[in-house]
Parts: sequence; C-alpha cells; structure tokens
Amino acid sequence: MSGSFQNLGYALQWPLFAGFCIYAYRTFVRYEEAPPEPKETAPTEIPEGLLPERPRPAPPPPDDPALREYNAYLAELAKNDAEKQNRTTA
Repeated sequence: MSGSFQNLGYALQWPLFAGFCIYAYRTFVRYEEAPPEPKETAPTEIPEGLLPERPRPAPPPPDDPALREYNAYLAELAKNDAEKQNRTTA
C-alpha cells in the first residue's frame, strides 16, 4: 500500500505496451490478408516563391593577389605530386 503515483504509472505502463503490441500485430495481420487500397495521387510541386532563395556568393575580384598566389601554390603542389607518382622503384 505504500507507493506513489510514479509506481502506479510504472505498473500500468507495461500492460499498455503489451496492448499496443497486440493491436499492432493484429493490424499488420489484417493488412497482409487485405491490404488497403493505394491512393493514386500525382506528385505535387512546390509553388514558385514559397521557399526563400539561397543567397548567392559574391564573385571574387579578378585580380586578387592572394588568390593568384594561392593558385600558384596549388599548381606547384600538383606538379610535385605528379612527379612523385611517376617515380618507379627498382
């Protein structure tokens, strides 16, 4: 007789879970015997202007010295990597 509403909740929880499992099992068995009719609906399209547009990045300036230096560095790395790939071991 000593207990709280939490204990009562736990005592009622597991029979409810069992009841749900039985309900779900019976429903799936009925679906296997006579599956529900599929709905024939055409796919819908999102209307224009409904979603916000993504911001576009600003184009880089054409004569950026930092970008030119970085691209030269990447080209040098690619050249060194290609030279390492062409080596053979004998």
